[in-house]
Amino acid sequence: MNFEYFIVKKILRSQVREKSGANTLVNVSIIAIALSMTVMILSVAIITGFKKEIKDKLTGFGSHIQISSLSANNSWETGTVNKDQPFLAELKRDVDVRDVFPFATKPGIVQSGKELQGIVLKGVEPGYNMDFFAKNLVAGKLPDLSRPDSLEVLVSKTLARLLRINVGMKLPTYFVQDPPKMRSFKVAGIYNTGLEEYDKIFVYCNLSVISTINNWQSGEISGFEVRLHDPSKMDQVAERIQDLVDHSGIQSNNMLQVKTLKDIAPGFFDFLSLTDTNVWVILTLMLLIAGFNMISGLLIIILDRTNMIGTLKALGTNNQSMSRIFLYQAGYIIGKGIILGNLIGLALAIIQDHFHLIPLDPQSYFVNSVPIHINIVHLLMLNIGTLALTLVMMLIPSRLLSRISPSETIKFD
Repeated sequence: MNFEYFIVKKILRSQVREKSGANTLVNVSIIAIALSMTVMILSVAIITGFKKEIKDKLTGFGSHIQISSLSANNSWETGTVNKDQPFLAELKRDVDVRDVFPFATKPGIVQSGKELQGIVLKGVEPGYNMDFFAKNLVAGKLPDLSRPDSLEVLVSKTLARLLRINVGMKLPTYFVQDPPKMRSFKVAGIYNTGLEEYDKIFVYCNLSVISTINNWQSGEISGFEVRLHDPSKMDQVAERIQDLVDHSGIQSNNMLQVKTLKDIAPGFFDFLSLTDTNVWVILTLMLLIAGFNMISGLLIIILDRTNMIGTLKALGTNNQSMSRIFLYQAGYIIGKGIILGNLIGLALAIIQDHFHLIPLDPQSYFVNSVPIHINIVHLLMLNIGTLALTLVMMLIPSRLLSRISPSETIKFD
């Protein structure tokens, strides 16, 4: 058996039987590490969940990548793009691309009684993935997209509240153009995503309705939405699509632009990037707290075991071997604290994820409750990083062992 490991086992067994100030401080160190680990797990899970919720909602409204006319400005009144593009076949074969959908947008003004509200009418075709809105549907049903002449629309709960409308009611909408036009839509369903900035403007309908209002030719649309299997590859895939679109545009003299979700909603991504800084600050503070607690704990253990250290040194144990003994003991304490912290942190995260005990104001935070997303890779990195960094910090008090003289400690005893 390893000599250092044998000594550590003896020390740990004696600690179970003895009740001393050193043992109390060891327990305090374990609790401090457990609490630090709990806070770190919850911080990462909440921030990761928050970012995932926001990105999923933004994707539900606009997909990961959009292809539109190069002449299109920041207005919702876009230029037209031909639906039959030569690059579409190759784009759909891309292994990272999940779906490609044509869409059209049209700004309008909705009137209900004396209430007026600006909206963006978004037209989609049959086959468009409406799973996001089906999940967030609070009343009625999804609009019927199978009939080109259908005037059914899907509105948000925010808009319905502002205009005092409900499922089945008419929605007179005016379009400012030459000549001005009006369409009386029928509310088929009401959705609520909690993303107020988008909820209050987007109304979904059949794409053919927008084509008719704009007097577009057959096959004309505002652009294409591209959804990916892995959103983390958004920038790389967008570069590939831009090359593909540019090559096609040179041949057809039809220049298009490619925008990622970051380009479409930069404010949200700037906000999310700030949360990363907050997480790093929290992790650093928690690691420092755990590390300093372990340093103080190990110093007390070393001082409490001064007689044992002197005896072992007198018997020929070198400083390196003594350091390993106390590093093994520190590893046991840290490991115990990390395991306890994982159990508490994961339990609290799972409870919040299932029961949504802590609510939030969606107008301020864009979600109804504290979101949780547990990433196994993040969890492993957090555990390994905490164990490694705190053990490295243990090298500071272990250097004290080299200054302990056997003759002095034994004589003192």
